Amino acid sequence: MRVAFAGTPEFAARALDAILAAGFDVPLVLTQPDRPAGRGLKLCASPVKQRALVAGIPVVQPATLKRAEWRAPILVQHVDLLVVAAYGLLLPPEILSWPAQGCLNIHASLLPRWRGAAPIQRAILAGDRETGVAIMQMDAGLDTGPVLATAAMAILPADTSGSLHDKLAAQGARLITEVLAGYAAGRPLPAVPQPSEGAVYAAKLCADDARIDWSADAEFISRQIRALDPAPGAVATLGGAPCKIWRVAVEAREGTPGAILEVARDSLLVACGRRSLRILEWQPAGSRRMSLGAYLAGHPMRAGQPMA
Repeated sequence: MRVAFAGTPEFAARALDAILAAGFDVPLVLTQPDRPAGRGLKLCASPVKQRALVAGIPVVQPATLKRAEWRAPILVQHVDLLVVAAYGLLLPPEILSWPAQGCLNIHASLLPRWRGAAPIQRAILAGDRETGVAIMQMDAGLDTGPVLATAAMAILPADTSGSLHDKLAAQGARLITEVLAGYAAGRPLPAVPQPSEGAVYAAKLCADDARIDWSADAEFISRQIRALDPAPGAVATLGGAPCKIWRVAVEAREGTPGAILEVARDSLLVACGRRSLRILEWQPAGSRRMSLGAYLAGHPMRAGQPMA
């Protein structure tokens, strides 16, 4: 069975690794064009492209699939299935109808909850207790196709988007190989239409999502910080300079929102709209991510200072 693959980041690369390890024939890989990255802004290949080149698989990197000339080198290939994972480009009807048995998408949520671009971050931000991975047949809608398989996973109190991403990537890689095995055996899993009830959209994160509002409940801000770790980071202001908050603990003490209630040897206690947050790890402006203990050793602070 010939399985083409479309994906870009590490989440997708884990799935490609699993598909290749399971012995499926992957004749073609689609991924986004190389992007500038790092301090030197050198063009860098996506994780998916890097894996494909090592495996000797031809790679196509269209800037868009809306134009016929970009689709032409893809459509000449005969494939049975196209597996899509965090590709980043919309698939037009010509691509959706290209594989003989359709297109499958690996989505990092339990559909229909958290359709869209940021399902991992939105699940943490909303306080969901579980999430998971869904394998669906793609249609013209945004993550609206019928679902072939799901696997649930608990969201732990200490989970960040980074840690949850890695666990879901491994889970998705396992699940897609199981689904493909069914196709290869001539016994594909039944595709179950998604219910309209429970459908929620996971909007892409914006600058407002990153800004900490100290008048909010400490538990919400804690989730916000975990949802934005490792990128882009939850942003606050101290003394007029921006900083990022990376690790906190919720405490019961009350006070004026944003006020530093206590300066300990290795932490700051900041009041929120309800309860307070003990900041354990942060990133001052122009510096690296560090523990509060390391920062306070050379930068004394005092209680009463406001954070915004």
